[in-house]
Amino acid sequence: MIALIQRVSRSSVVVDGDEIAHIGRGLNILLGVLKGDGESDIEKLVPKLVHLRIFADEEGKMNRSILDMGGEALVVSQFTLAGSVKKGRRPSFDNAMPPNEAERLYEIFCEKLEEYIPVQRGEFGAMMDVEIHNDGPVTFIVDSKDL
Repeated sequence: MIALIQRVSRSSVVVDGDEIAHIGRGLNILLGVLKGDGESDIEKLVPKLVHLRIFADEEGKMNRSILDMGGEALVVSQFTLAGSVKKGRRPSFDNAMPPNEAERLYEIFCEKLEEYIPVQRGEFGAMMDVEIHNDGPVTFIVDSKDL
């Protein structure tokens, strides 16, 4: 499971012209679910994300977690994170989890994250306009297989 996380001042999701989710200061999380991922990946990934010290303290140093600063998260399903561009010019998505199982794990991820912080969600499988106001910019890729 791959999470591309961005520290944001605000972020939102629009589907078919309607804003369906928005947050203020916190994390925008683009979540890619890969074949072979399971609930054990979520159990590793969620605590890592909520305790990761990527927010500035009073001295401007990255020393505070989203828990410390009382932030929220916007989680958007992003199957293209499972894409490979190693061969040819068209990305391959062979490593992406099939949609039904990916959606189940996406929902579990969001539910586990909600045990720590407020969570807004994109719409799984929809064409979304995601507005991200990256604060910093600060962006990290966190792979559950590396934890």
